[in-house]
Amino acid sequence: MSNRNNQANKQAARERLRAERERQAKKDKVRRQLIVGGAIVGVLAIAGAIGVAFANMNGDSAGGGASGDEWAKAAKAKLIKPANTGGANGTTVVLGKKDAKNTLNLFEDPRCPGCANLEQNVGETIEKDIKDGKYKASYHLGTFLDANLRGTGSKNALSALGAALDVSPDAFLKYKFALYSKEYHPDETGPDKFADDSYLLKVADTIPALKGNAAFRKNVTSGTYNRWAMEMSDAFNSFKGITSTPTIKLNDTVLGTDSPQGKVAPSSAAAFNSMVDKALKH
Repeated sequence: MSNRNNQANKQAARERLRAERERQAKKDKVRRQLIVGGAIVGVLAIAGAIGVAFANMNGDSAGGGASGDEWAKAAKAKLIKPANTGGANGTTVVLGKKDAKNTLNLFEDPRCPGCANLEQNVGETIEKDIKDGKYKASYHLGTFLDANLRGTGSKNALSALGAALDVSPDAFLKYKFALYSKEYHPDETGPDKFADDSYLLKVADTIPALKGNAAFRKNVTSGTYNRWAMEMSDAFNSFKGITSTPTIKLNDTVLGTDSPQGKVAPSSAAAFNSMVDKALKH
């Protein structure tokens, strides 16, 4: 065998080895794709299961509260207005001294995390100002987050707030503050806890005027103020120019700092007081 033939044989062997390596590399690539693809399908399947479970958990049948069908019935039920309300449908909720020259309008949704932040930082200041007669407060409560997040927690919590308002304005304020507290306000992406009457009653037990109050508990569990909650929500939706919650207006002035999305409500008592002082009518 000449040297030339040996070199040719070696070259041919190298070509065969290279071709075999390429074939093996292709097989390995296909194998990896199948494994990754299977893993993705598995993850999507798990995510789908979690999504279904979350939807069911947040759906209209959340434990202890009114279901979607019951809320549909509530829309046609007889309207029962809580005490301490005004207007034809009881949707005027103004608390404080009647002769107060200024009116603070608060637009909130029970499930709103921004509203919870406002209440946690400014709620006690607002409650004190109301008692001191610095202004009276007009509450406009909506339930649009039930549609956005799925569930019935906003409506159910609003109905319970109606039951608290029927007890007294002070019970209403303290209960609202408790529902928005860090301890009890549900995470926006978590379970729809406010859809569960037992959870609302658990929070109510932290308020002396509501703890052990048989009439209050009955009104919550029987949905006495479900129709009223829907009327309040409709009244909230009728306001023009309210594009987000929380929105705070002192008389005709929206309180907050400018942002591309509009006014951002103050997040501290100091900022709130400064804005209020500038907008007060003396």
